[in-house]
Amino acid sequence: MGIAESTLDELPSDAEEQLRSGEQQLELSGRRLRRLPSAVCALSRLQKLYVSGTGLRELPEEIEELRELRILALDFNKLERLPDGLCRLPRLTRLYLGGNRLLALPPDFAQLQSLRCLWIEGNFLRRFPRPLLRLVALQSLQMGDNRLRALPAELPRMTGLRGLWLYGNRFEEFPPALLRMGRLHILDLDRNRLGGFPDLHPLRALRVFSYDHNPVTGPPRVADTVFLVGEGAVERMAERDEPIPRPPPRRPVRAFEDEEEEDLLIGGAGTRALGPARDSLRALEAPPGLGT
Repeated sequence: MGIAESTLDELPSDAEEQLRSGEQQLELSGRRLRRLPSAVCALSRLQKLYVSGTGLRELPEEIEELRELRILALDFNKLERLPDGLCRLPRLTRLYLGGNRLLALPPDFAQLQSLRCLWIEGNFLRRFPRPLLRLVALQSLQMGDNRLRALPAELPRMTGLRGLWLYGNRFEEFPPALLRMGRLHILDLDRNRLGGFPDLHPLRALRVFSYDHNPVTGPPRVADTVFLVGEGAVERMAERDEPIPRPPPRRPVRAFEDEEEEDLLIGGAGTRALGPARDSLRALEAPPGLGT
């Protein structure tokens, strides 16, 4: 028997037990919720809220009352828009919006100045959301499986960005703005329509470049310290004087615990090995509460 869809405004029966632990965390993932119970928005001390894979269709403006919220997981739902109230969460550092039906982000999204990690993969974005250009503290931006064809010339304004995932979009040419992103550590352009690459030596901080499943005949010119994933990558790296480096993580693992795990999201030293194919990452990327 399936889980009955919640139509109540009260908290779930087990919520009090969850909150009693003192962690100020609420797990609602996997339940059937068309809307967020209004009582959740009254939990003013809540720091972590997971509402993944519930069928959620809308969020109340009152979500802005969660002023202490650090982590918000809303992925794998049916959201078509975000309320302005979500843009007024001053302490939010990680926001997971993948697998929804978003066409754009609200202009006030730029108010999320504490945001360091944004997952918005698997939506219907045709244009790069311009409010993101004002999020200078953002470090990890996951925009795979959207419908992007170009990036704005102003992208280098995002000086904090270290990991950028753009796989599964519709790029036919390498976006020129990327050549001025000299602080990027990870760049993923798998599964686009790229026929070639410029010299990528200007990307001096680059550690991983993935270009698999593009109509290219060989790898780009990069520094010898860059780990390549794609056509001809193994052969190119074998020609180097130094041994082939161990690959850092190409795609971020869902991490919900401590701030020190932020390196994991941007390809830092604390790594968990990830495989090369996105399909193999489904178990790692499953929302909390949905498990494998």
